[in-house]
Amino acid sequence: MESTGSYSEAPATHLARAGRLVSVANPARVKYAGLARGRGNKTDRADARLIAQYAAREKPKAWQPPSPEVRELQGLVRRIDDLTEMAAREKCRLASPALTKSARRSVARTIKLLEKEAARLRAEADELVAATEALAADRELLESIPGVGRQTATVILAELPAVERLPSAESAAAYCGLAPREFTSGTSVKRRTRLSKAGNTRLRKALFMPTQTAVRFNPVLGAFFERLVKAGKPPMQAIGACMRKLVMICYGVLKNRKPFDPKWSSRIAT
Repeated sequence: MESTGSYSEAPATHLARAGRLVSVANPARVKYAGLARGRGNKTDRADARLIAQYAAREKPKAWQPPSPEVRELQGLVRRIDDLTEMAAREKCRLASPALTKSARRSVARTIKLLEKEAARLRAEADELVAATEALAADRELLESIPGVGRQTATVILAELPAVERLPSAESAAAYCGLAPREFTSGTSVKRRTRLSKAGNTRLRKALFMPTQTAVRFNPVLGAFFERLVKAGKPPMQAIGACMRKLVMICYGVLKNRKPFDPKWSSRIAT
């Protein structure tokens, strides 16, 4: 099936737990595979045929549902993210000069309610991680990395697949949409390398601010950032490369079951 968020997750989980072989494919890959073969119609029947043909031809990897604890944590983390976004929108409304006094009080009450609920869910997520031995051990490893705090570690635990299902640090970066995408042709066409962004948007968003902190306090990322800037990379492009390196370091501490060590972390490929 194609990945369609909440619409694909429930049937995929049900089928996988029933012993069925399930693959959840990126819709863009299926779409362009169809366009490459002259697909014309866009109907439910045509879509089903296209997905079946794609699966038979490409044989995508089997999908595995997260553990019940991780699934619960994921639900909490995503709800916190939703509440935070709603609170941010309400805060923007406070700047409107058109708000009457009573409307402004209503917005303020709404912001307070949203922030209170988000704080309650953060505490619930912390309790869930603390009560799950494997998650608690993983969080301790992640928090050993300068720049990765409690909130970031919790998002990584919820959104990044288990390291047993990721063959390398590079695949972890690709899952987050942080793989570099080169665009060159011959000697005349050479565009700037960009991040693919074809991956988990929530993870990329969660890593952006921590990476900016990490380049100041993490010796590995700080040195890497300075090297990129001195080589002529724009600061934001250097931050993107540091985000990739950070998630690869996260993968490394989880895979090796050892806290952050600048000596081996500096050798991680970028």
